[in-house]
Amino acid sequence: MKEINFQERAEELRKEALVKEIHADLEARQKAKKQLERGWQLNMKFVSGDQFCDVGPSGEIEEESADFYWQSRRSFNHIAPTVDTRLARLAKVRPTLEVRAFSDSEEDMKTARLATNILRSVKSRVDLDGVISRATLWSEVCGTSFYKVVWNFDAGSVIGTDERGHSLHEGDVNVVPLSPFEIFPDDLTAPTMSEVKSIIHAKAVPVSEIKEKFGVEIAGRTITDFAFAPYSSASGWKRPIDGSPSPVLEDREILIERYTRPNGEYPEGRLEIVAGERLLFEGPLPYKNGDRGERTLPFIRQTGIELAGSFFGTSVVDRMIPLQRAYNAVRNRKHEFLNRLTSGVVAVEDGSVDAEELAQDGLYPGKILVYRQGSAAPAFLDCGSFPAEFREEEERIANEFVLVSGMSEISRNSANPTNVVSAVGLQLLLDQDTNRMHQAVESVERAVKEAGKQILHLYKQFAAAKRLLAMTGTGGHTELYYFDASDISADDVVFETGYDRTPEEVKEEILHLLSLGLLKDREGNLSDETRNRVLDALGYGSFENARDISRLHIAKAERENVLLAQEDVEAAEYDDHALHTLEHLRFLLSGGEQDAATKERVMRHLQTHRRKGE
Repeated sequence: MKEINFQERAEELRKEALVKEIHADLEARQKAKKQLERGWQLNMKFVSGDQFCDVGPSGEIEEESADFYWQSRRSFNHIAPTVDTRLARLAKVRPTLEVRAFSDSEEDMKTARLATNILRSVKSRVDLDGVISRATLWSEVCGTSFYKVVWNFDAGSVIGTDERGHSLHEGDVNVVPLSPFEIFPDDLTAPTMSEVKSIIHAKAVPVSEIKEKFGVEIAGRTITDFAFAPYSSASGWKRPIDGSPSPVLEDREILIERYTRPNGEYPEGRLEIVAGERLLFEGPLPYKNGDRGERTLPFIRQTGIELAGSFFGTSVVDRMIPLQRAYNAVRNRKHEFLNRLTSGVVAVEDGSVDAEELAQDGLYPGKILVYRQGSAAPAFLDCGSFPAEFREEEERIANEFVLVSGMSEISRNSANPTNVVSAVGLQLLLDQDTNRMHQAVESVERAVKEAGKQILHLYKQFAAAKRLLAMTGTGGHTELYYFDASDISADDVVFETGYDRTPEEVKEEILHLLSLGLLKDREGNLSDETRNRVLDALGYGSFENARDISRLHIAKAERENVLLAQEDVEAAEYDDHALHTLEHLRFLLSGGEQDAATKERVMRHLQTHRRKGE
């Protein structure tokens, strides 16, 4: 009995030491990352319009005081519209992950189609476009953002209940955008995620959530640290009681998740979760999300602008802050000078007038000014004319905004300051802006591609039982398909990153192909099938179907192809035998001939078409 108690006590001491070590590790990483976080905080303030502040000698954000009470301290924000324009451009970067088959075999093509439809289903369910938008906002303002791809066991369809009556779900993938404040790598100089050995994900969460997930009750506390409660100063955070200028999170605790890559000591990696003084979990990395099915970190990095020798990137906001300070100074001094010209500076002899009344009312039009007899009358001082240097400096800084931000006036203000009137010239200006953002675009594409790979790996790992998926079949028809992990190949696939084109772009391309004659057959005619597809793409599919039933014949032939893979199908007398024959031949040549039994059934079906079509 004493030996058992001794072992239990030793285990408790080990866990206590581990908790202290993890807290010390987080504290060390926070200290190393503190200056970066203050830079991100400064960026957020400048974007929101709070631009009279800087990082002080103490390493904290300090407000800059005015030299004189009358000095103008207004912000003329050029950073926010630039960020808005870049985000609008990057909003068009929404890659569609198409999985290309590893070979021309029917099995590989089926796997590729299944993987593509899984990715489309996850994209729609988790609102991947919205996730990318939130992550891109962080990367544009702070320079870096992250995606966390996890398996949520509480998602998906209900498959039963447990002994307490709680619903059991089949689970599904979840993609979460993360701010850079939440991520603490072990090496701030690692240029890529693959070179990071360990990452801590720390976030302030309600203690009720900790109890629900881990079944452990922890006393909550008040959290005010900016790293765990990042906010924008423009949100007007003012608590009615204490007047604190920052948000206060009540009844929370810092949930610390430390992920360690596989190494000699831990071949499957290590995950340790701590909240307060409690060790909530320790074990191997939960996800086999690597390229060859190995366990790795479930994080994906996205940067605004890559920075050499740094894990965290930089943003265009960092480059624009010095210009914004100079621009604010010029505009404010300009307005002060204009105020002197319009309001004037009055010189009065001591004791000649009521100085308090004059200071309060000024010299308004129609004012009767009584001054002491024999003294000099009050008069306006000559402030001179408006200096041309103000206008020149303002224009110079405005031009530097274009150079530094990478966004020209034509993109940011819908203006054309270069007096270019030709459509080709305007398009070249737009293309130049797009090329300047190519680095940010590539980072989004790489992040989405990596997310697609990890999504398929998680389905491969956790989709053990049969799952139902509504797939887009041949010809655009919806098919219900049952699959499990054995049907998914997460390694032998090639991702093709494309883009969802707008309807206007599709119509323009189709009309251009028609004008070139590339859609006509060898005889120079437009076949019924091609005409149907063109009208469908132009939005007149229902109109054409009401007049021509050839599309219906093609759809019927496609359904017969699916049935022929399992059983014989008899051709109908009313079939358009030429269209049916063409679709069945296409099915054979695209992989249907790989299966001998299917090939025999299709050949017999084609013979019935020839016999009834004679």
